[in-house]
Amino acid sequence: MSSQKQLEGMIFDVQSFSVHDGPGCRTTVFLNGCPLSCKWCANPESWTVRPHMMFSELSCQYENGCTVCHGKCKNGALSFNLDNKPVIDWNICKDCESFECVNSCYYNAFKLCAKPYTVDELVQVIKRDSNNWRSNGGVTFSGGEPLLQHEFLHEVLLKCHEVNIHTAIETSACVSNEVFNKIFKDIDFAFIDIKHMDREKHKEQTGVYNDLILENISNLANSDWNGRLVLRVPVISGFNDSAENISDIISFMHKNNLVEINLLPFHRLGESKWIQLGKEYEYSDKGDVDEGHLEELQDMFLDNGIACYVGHETAF
Repeated sequence: MSSQKQLEGMIFDVQSFSVHDGPGCRTTVFLNGCPLSCKWCANPESWTVRPHMMFSELSCQYENGCTVCHGKCKNGALSFNLDNKPVIDWNICKDCESFECVNSCYYNAFKLCAKPYTVDELVQVIKRDSNNWRSNGGVTFSGGEPLLQHEFLHEVLLKCHEVNIHTAIETSACVSNEVFNKIFKDIDFAFIDIKHMDREKHKEQTGVYNDLILENISNLANSDWNGRLVLRVPVISGFNDSAENISDIISFMHKNNLVEINLLPFHRLGESKWIQLGKEYEYSDKGDVDEGHLEELQDMFLDNGIACYVGHETAF
């Protein structure tokens, strides 16, 4: 009798020795798929669950006369200019399922943004890394939005807890109440993002309203869940760094007896990924958040009895 086929999840990265994604030294698993489309996103390759291609011009050897990818795309998405440089029609490329350009390239100029793992395959990777954690590490599931692949994630979490592996998650909480509650039964530590308290401004920069996000956070805070929750705010000048928005976050936290928050200053580390995906990055000219202003925002939380960590200084 044949064994039942295991669930597969799509993963775009697995990072060992992570020290900023939860208590101790951790393995961070980045799952594909996200219901948000934040205009500053550092991982835009994570937005879709299905595999798709990125192109790195810096890795491409077209200037050295390489033509190995010529004629490989049967869908007509790949052409070449007079300098032999690949030109991609992303509207065609996004529907590709064969990825012959990726398979042909010797230099990793074309690469896929997702790799399938079975539950056991991923758990084996996590267990392998557990030798590096000592007594206070574990695994953190990030993304993208890891809760989008909730059936796969649930099975992985169960297997982790069977061998006493500490579990953490970085999530937008933008999923149904049912999915959220089911997964959090097996989560020990959580970072949950709050991008903005105003629903219209939230939608303008992320593509979705924040009602469901705030509802899930409130429900979790008022449940019998016994894990640790730290809210996170990606601080972006001119979007969510006003005293009014910070005051609204403080009120929300007081209402729900939430006591910890992490302010993450805006950065442009994901800009090259947008270019490699053929997307326009609207935040290329966005300035960094002033350090003095960050301290002012931090003081607002501290003055209201809320532990506030800036950057990666979270007290684990």
